[in-house]
Amino acid sequence: MRLEKKAIVNELRAGLERASFVILMDYSGLKVRQGEELRRRLAKFGARLNIVKNSFFKLALPENRRVQVADVLTSPTAIVFGSGDVVETAKVLTGFQQDQRVLTIKRGLLDGRVLSPADVDTLSKLPAKPVLFGMLVGVVAAPMMQLAGVFKQKTASLVYVLKAVQEKKEKPQ
Repeated sequence: MRLEKKAIVNELRAGLERASFVILMDYSGLKVRQGEELRRRLAKFGARLNIVKNSFFKLALPENRRVQVADVLTSPTAIVFGSGDVVETAKVLTGFQQDQRVLTIKRGLLDGRVLSPADVDTLSKLPAKPVLFGMLVGVVAAPMMQLAGVFKQKTASLVYVLKAVQEKKEKPQ
């Protein structure tokens, strides 16, 4: 293999090793201007779009990952990978796919798990990370709030009982 090709494979391998997700797409019909726009959108969320030969991509992948995606590497493939927010990246890709009608998601890899195109679509419908964290805090805090309400109610009941006893004792007989 020529030195230039080895450099491309090594650079791609280094990027894939740092990535927490990889999404493979068929980019047939994608114009250069559209590709640049997509790269700009993805960069905001820590993702990168690469278009390389399938043979280079296969060489850059570890053996166990190569088996998981080999069947979809038959047509021109664009690779989106990164370590940023996979949900926001999926939203950008599905939004771009709906607007431009040029991308077809083939497969994805997320933390060692294989994603189908439907899985990537499901990811795109999830709320943003801050919203998910807020929902989690609400779920964790709700039982504590209820427990605090029960304690407050029991304390208030005890105060009412003590006040009633006090009033009964203060009442002349």
